[in-house]
Amino acid sequence: MGISINVPASKPDYSSLFSSIGSAAGSAASSNWLGDYAMIKNGSYGRLMKAYYADMKSGSASGTTSTGGKNSKTNNVLDRILEEKRHPKVSKEAQEANTKLTSGLSTLKTTVSALQSDKTYTDTANGPSAADKVVSAMKAYVSDYNEVVSAAKNSTLSNKTAYVANVMSTTAANADKLAEIGLTVNSNGTLELNEAKLKEAGPSKVQELFSSKNIMSYGSTVASRLQFAGAASGTGATDKDTSTAAGSSAAALKADSKALASDALFEKVKDKDGKETDQYNIDKIFATAKSFVSNYNNMFTVAESSSNSGVLANLSHIRETTAHFADKLKKFGIDVDAKGKMKIDEDTFRKSDMSEVQKLFKDYGSSVATSASLVDYYMTTQANASNGYTAAGEYNVQGSARYTDFV
Repeated sequence: MGISINVPASKPDYSSLFSSIGSAAGSAASSNWLGDYAMIKNGSYGRLMKAYYADMKSGSASGTTSTGGKNSKTNNVLDRILEEKRHPKVSKEAQEANTKLTSGLSTLKTTVSALQSDKTYTDTANGPSAADKVVSAMKAYVSDYNEVVSAAKNSTLSNKTAYVANVMSTTAANADKLAEIGLTVNSNGTLELNEAKLKEAGPSKVQELFSSKNIMSYGSTVASRLQFAGAASGTGATDKDTSTAAGSSAAALKADSKALASDALFEKVKDKDGKETDQYNIDKIFATAKSFVSNYNNMFTVAESSSNSGVLANLSHIRETTAHFADKLKKFGIDVDAKGKMKIDEDTFRKSDMSEVQKLFKDYGSSVATSASLVDYYMTTQANASNGYTAAGEYNVQGSARYTDFV
């Protein structure tokens, strides 16, 4: 039995295929889609259904029912599906795909690094020109990218395939920019290179798209996802301590964001007679801003290793929002480096107009607080459900909405 997936070639939307790159409001349960797809392809679900209906037919003929009593588990399709999930029969095809995916992710990471390296865009004395090196690096990228996409579609390593799905979504979102340098995103998610168009675009345009100095560039986003995909295990289990740490940082970031936008923090200091002065409690405001920066960095350090769709979507939104406000933040001594981490200069912050600081955080802080709240939610209550398993290896039925029709 074959499965056909049709995606418009002009602007593929992989959110309909892989929920790991869906919106924050999407079901966290379905980031294991690629694993389920592989189970369908290797016939696991087919065998389940045949066995189930065979038992139903047999039970009907003998006058027994498929529910209740000691035999209910045998004839209950939900129990059978969950058992298959706990102890999947991995086909030879899936085993090969798992091996190819693991090695392919490592290779693709190296290929992206080459496209982010300044050396690729520099002519070599008595050697290849920058233009030739870019063409060579891009050919390698397309080849390695397609290998990873193909392997992921047959792989059962759900933690890794979730990141591949995110990379595919990033590629689809940048389809127009990629087309300008000769890369076409096919309906099946693979890439196709037009070498003539690539040469016409020139090295500088490619370098801009893959820039390592811009954390929001296509190349930087892909590199980030590949880094965590390579580190992700294939078990589907979630580290409880990691989820707790990330959730705590996100919750603290939300609190700091709200505080920096509140009127209470920016109340004017009163003199000894209880009359309001024109001075702010800068020590208190700076302490809150410093805490904001610390919790912001801690949240990204821990939470970015998650494969949960809700976590990744909201981290991306926070990063985009921060990039949008980067110039305004810098005015108050809050800088964002190439890796997306913040640092605060105390002298600059203390000399700033505190009314303007509050005004900024009423806008910027409000957006961050909302997304941080969702990161906290997904990390603390939905991280395990995103793969269908608890930290103890038990299957999370409540977090798996796609099975409710069988209950």
